[in-house]
Amino acid sequence: MNSDRFLSMLGLCMRAGRLSVGHDAAKQSIRDKKAFLCIMTADASARLVEEMKTLCASSPLIVTDYGMEDIKTAIGKKAGVMSVNDEGFANTLRELRNKEGSAYGN
Repeated sequence: MNSDRFLSMLGLCMRAGRLSVGHDAAKQSIRDKKAFLCIMTADASARLVEEMKTLCASSPLIVTDYGMEDIKTAIGKKAGVMSVNDEGFANTLRELRNKEGSAYGN
């Protein structure tokens, strides 16, 4: 089950301190060039999706099939956007999503 692995990896990334959760934290991480991957939930607003697409010109962007409640279960915080600040975690999460065919961006 790739979806369970994706959420588990996201939780591990959070516990390792390599995840910036929420709009402001993700935005700051992207601006500081620390983000290797930006992740958005399926129920994020259209305005947020467009803003993050613009900001993530240098980082890949994944729009997941998961909602904010699914993400909350995995990482313990409810958020529509987050950024991964570790290249290893970012590559693993991208591979898991590519297997499911839901990745956008670079």
